[in-house]
Amino acid sequence: MADISLSKAVRSNLLSLKGTAEMMATTQNRLSTGNKVNSALDNPSSWFTAKGLTNRASDLGALLDSMANGVKTLEAADNGLSAMTKTLESMQSTLRQARQDKSFQTSSYTVDSSLTSGNISFSGGAIGTTAVDVSLVSATAESATAGNTTLAAADFTNASTFGTGDTLTFNLNVDGAGDEAITVTKAMVDAAGDADSTIETAEELVTVLNAAITANGNTDAVASVNEDGDVVISSGTTGANSSVAISSVVANDTSTDGTITTSGLDAATATAGADGAKSVDQLVSEINGDTNLTGKIRASNDNGKLRIENQSTQDLTVDGVSATGTLDGTSTGAASILGNSVRAGLADQFNELRDQLDKLADDASFNGINLLRGDKLAITFNETGTSSIDIQTKDGETINSANLGVATTLEESDLDSDSNIDLELGKLKSALNEVRSQASSFGSNLSIVQNRQTFTDSMINTLESGAGNLTLADMNTEAANLLALQTRQSLSQNSLSLASQADQSILQLIR
Repeated sequence: MADISLSKAVRSNLLSLKGTAEMMATTQNRLSTGNKVNSALDNPSSWFTAKGLTNRASDLGALLDSMANGVKTLEAADNGLSAMTKTLESMQSTLRQARQDKSFQTSSYTVDSSLTSGNISFSGGAIGTTAVDVSLVSATAESATAGNTTLAAADFTNASTFGTGDTLTFNLNVDGAGDEAITVTKAMVDAAGDADSTIETAEELVTVLNAAITANGNTDAVASVNEDGDVVISSGTTGANSSVAISSVVANDTSTDGTITTSGLDAATATAGADGAKSVDQLVSEINGDTNLTGKIRASNDNGKLRIENQSTQDLTVDGVSATGTLDGTSTGAASILGNSVRAGLADQFNELRDQLDKLADDASFNGINLLRGDKLAITFNETGTSSIDIQTKDGETINSANLGVATTLEESDLDSDSNIDLELGKLKSALNEVRSQASSFGSNLSIVQNRQTFTDSMINTLESGAGNLTLADMNTEAANLLALQTRQSLSQNSLSLASQADQSILQLIR
């Protein structure tokens, strides 16, 4: 080609056409790719800067997937907590229904007024296996002094004068428990006898005897004066075995300033008095006042009958009742009172709800992570890993009935008393507060992740826009450039043709 000689005009037009063709190729490439910088050769600075921006955008885009999974994991945990909250509220409703229910079963029994002995006995129900007995009889008013030691007033006709060191000791046998020494001293006599050291009346003897009994502190006896003026030493208990007897009276008369008379004081003995049946009101008062029965059964007067209410979900056994419903003090196995079936059924409902509470916690997982079981959710927010969040329950504990303090299994007997129900309601309140607190914590974490998700979306858009500003072509400009280059190419081709025509004119001259 070097041997071919071209005119200056032709060579100039050829160079122009070549340049135009190259620019058209570049413009067409930009139009087809949309980029003005397609490789580092086009513009190294813009290319590598844009590449760094798009790489970071790509890394952040990968983190967005992790954030999206984290959001769904938190939503799954929140779904579980919401369901657990409703379940706990249902459990509260169940216990409140049990608290309000008072459909306790009752039975009424006829009291036999001719009874002289026997007990009514309660077992089972809320009482347990150890029976609690209540006596059906007590000493009647007519036999109030029966079984007591009576000292005739004539025994004090002659005054007993106490000197310094003198004592008078009564050895009393109370309720067959053995002798107890009740010692009267000069100081006691002085206090009772106007400081004259003399016992002259039954009233003075009663005063010093009671003072001696109090000083002894170990006997269940009391002295008094009856309507006949006699001194009566009584047992403080009632029943078939209550009695007082004087075993002996010992005078320690060592002084010379008085004489102690014991004649007749040690001759009195006694036997037990007869007992009588308690009235319905007496039995009601005694049963309701017994601390072993309070809150477990309740007694009332049912038109002259003794009504017993079983305040339990379990059956109550009542012994001392005949098959006809009469209190005889001896029959066994003839009477029972059913438990509260409503409260018993509510206990089963409570346990079913408690089981669902644990199942909800087990099912609240997403993509293999269950925050309610104590799993940890780690979410990274930036490409360097310097910004992240770890989401987990408090202390990493599983949120279930056991850790919430809800009864593992509620027995029917746990609903016997209102106080027990109130205790369980208190536990449920604490459990609800804990679940709601955890839901609030997860809600805060969810807000953080969602905010970072929005921020990362915006950052990716910013980075990609920045990279685009460095590499993307202006399609309108490039289209206009292509049109201009096409026009230039046509003009150059026409110029080349004109330049060639000049050479052709010389050829015509040669011909």
